[in-house]
Amino acid sequence: MRISRRDFSRLGAMGLAARALPSSSFAEAPGDGKVGYCVIGLGVIADHFMRAVQQSSNSKITGLVSGHRDKAERIAAQYGVPKSSIYSYEDMDKMRENKTIDAVYVALPNSMHAEYTIRSAKAGKHVLCEKPMSTTVSEAEAMIAACKLMQVKLMIGYRLHYDPLNLKAIKLIRDGAIGTVETINGAFGFNAKPNQWRLNKALAGGGSLFDVGIYVLNASRYLTGEEPVKFTGVVSTIDHDGRFDTMEENVSWTLKFPSGVLATGSSTYGAQMSGYFKVFGSKGNLEMGPVYDYSGVRLRANYEGNSPDAPRVVIDETSQDQDPAQFTREAEHFSECVLKNQTPTSPGEEGLRDMQYIQAIYRAAGVNM
Repeated sequence: MRISRRDFSRLGAMGLAARALPSSSFAEAPGDGKVGYCVIGLGVIADHFMRAVQQSSNSKITGLVSGHRDKAERIAAQYGVPKSSIYSYEDMDKMRENKTIDAVYVALPNSMHAEYTIRSAKAGKHVLCEKPMSTTVSEAEAMIAACKLMQVKLMIGYRLHYDPLNLKAIKLIRDGAIGTVETINGAFGFNAKPNQWRLNKALAGGGSLFDVGIYVLNASRYLTGEEPVKFTGVVSTIDHDGRFDTMEENVSWTLKFPSGVLATGSSTYGAQMSGYFKVFGSKGNLEMGPVYDYSGVRLRANYEGNSPDAPRVVIDETSQDQDPAQFTREAEHFSECVLKNQTPTSPGEEGLRDMQYIQAIYRAAGVNM
């Protein structure tokens, strides 16, 4: 029985999806202790992930899905993937029978995340999906429902959740090093070249907020440890050169958290804006920048000592990681979750919340997603 994405969502809401989908024989833990990944989409981000897996201790590349067979065969030879484990988008459902594939990495344009996550879940494979999770809240909900129904794990690729300096920044805040947090601000963006899929709303879902602004939004959540309750938003397009015919160029927003913390954020496709965040507290401040890059992440903090006569504490650390180390940590975490039957640190629900907040920001700005 073939079920469309829309039909699946409707059946799930009625509690009938379990009867409509075929039973699945799930892969057992691999004998070599490594989780086999099938990479869906062979673009730039997939290259980072595949190189990362090659450096990991518990992961390996065992399948590929691509619309370009020649390219897929070249990459397959590089990673030792047999030609029989190369699939097209049309026949990728056959991976259900491939026992060397335990999980998939969805590295497609945003609007395709939901379809290929759900198809992979139906094939009995665990799913690591790139962010943003989807382009709508309903798609994100359908992805979570499909993975739960098929009893496979779903993780969203928030690689900075596993970055040591980001984790150190979170700990400093939780430990009260900079005192009571009052405000956070951050930004990220770049000058987008024309003819990219990310400039097509049908593929991207929206403008810079979906692509780079989501880093700033998500950071404000993991830094506070809270979920926002009030939103403002404003959008603009300055460069009328054809790049932004279907979407906005710039987005700015404000989030209010239950504690009263205010977080402001901005994203752009019109200017080079090195990603950063700054956290201001009653005893000092903390900032990271660059923070969203693949290497060279830097943390700086300046705050009062533990006693009135203690000197101020100054921290200035730069990560020695080289790309693709962040992706390696991400892959190893998900593989460990698969091998030990654990819940990922960034599950589908984490991606769903960001989709809900992106929707709220756009609504506040008077824009329909």
